[in-house]
Amino acid sequence: MSDSVIGVVGAGIVGLAVAREVGRRRPGARVVVFEKEDRVGAHQTGHNSGVVHAGIYYQPGSLKARLCTRGRAMLREYCQERAIPYEECGKLVVAVEAAEIPRLEALAERAGSNSVPGLRRIGAGEIRDIEPYAAGVAALYSPRTAITDYPAIARAFAEDVVAAGGEIRLGQAVDAIEPGRGGVMAAGTRVDRLIICAGLQGDRLAERAGDRKGPRIVPFRGEYMKVLPGKTHLVRGMIYPVPDPRYPFLGVHFTRRVNGDVEVGPNAVLAGAREGYRLSDVSLPELRLIAGWPGTWRMAARHWRTGLGELHGSVSKRAYMRRAQRYVPSIGVGDVVRAGAGVRAQALDRDGSLVDDFRIHRLGAVTAVRNAPSPAATSSMAIAEHIADVVLGGATPDS
Repeated sequence: MSDSVIGVVGAGIVGLAVAREVGRRRPGARVVVFEKEDRVGAHQTGHNSGVVHAGIYYQPGSLKARLCTRGRAMLREYCQERAIPYEECGKLVVAVEAAEIPRLEALAERAGSNSVPGLRRIGAGEIRDIEPYAAGVAALYSPRTAITDYPAIARAFAEDVVAAGGEIRLGQAVDAIEPGRGGVMAAGTRVDRLIICAGLQGDRLAERAGDRKGPRIVPFRGEYMKVLPGKTHLVRGMIYPVPDPRYPFLGVHFTRRVNGDVEVGPNAVLAGAREGYRLSDVSLPELRLIAGWPGTWRMAARHWRTGLGELHGSVSKRAYMRRAQRYVPSIGVGDVVRAGAGVRAQALDRDGSLVDDFRIHRLGAVTAVRNAPSPAATSSMAIAEHIADVVLGGATPDS
């Protein structure tokens, strides 16, 4: 193994963390990262909200929960070492009406099982002590939830890979993957092992390597509003709604960024292309793939009402902010401007289930990350440890 070549497809934060970890464990190996864009972190990493999650939402015992807990601690230490901004500004998950309190209590129980540090249940008075302009009857307060700069972390990971003797090939798309007895051919390069961390393109590349068709990536665009400077002081940290457990998205919320900006969002709208950051970005071939997946129609049958509501908020700034104002009434439609958008690579099973946990498949010399949703950025260093265990140590991928 000392003279092997290990390829990683994708220079997002997860792919770079994996390349860094594999290189650290096998200093004699040559690590090659293939990235189709001209920079690292161009897609989900570069459009991330910057939140470092504390583990409130995730099914206890799941891979997601375990890797979030470890990953947060690792990321905090790494940011300190590399002088990357990391601010524990705290998060409130707010119930704005009494009907939401049972869901809040269930969430508190789940967070307790995940040993979320410092979490506590608070009432309306303490909500105003922490966030004076927030509205709500009860909340969970997570003081250790933080914000950081994920693109900066991705760049630092890339520097670590190169410093250890690895190579990052920007502008190098991987269109075909050909496993064979002598290794794997990818982008004209023979590697002994290949790890696919391709995010929005991950299912396509996994299938080209011989993996099964499911789950299929369905892109959801998340659109943000930016609070104008005169109102940014109204949000000190993060203010979130109580999530609907039937849906993997957390709902429109307020988030302070490390540069002092405050953002509102994201929503979740089915995108017209895998890299469809604008409403006008539409790919008919990709739409045909989405429509041809049985799970798409089964998902639509279950969630069409929610989908229509998200779409209304996408086209109407007033409708978007009407939802947000439930949590901070003093920030209205005139206090925000449309900001950027990201696209979430949401994995969808054949039965229409939105895949919640991480999914990692082993295919001989190829390991494919089929689903790495939020909190993948938070968990990136722990995900890298897990994948290195799979690739180098033979651990079970999904355990």
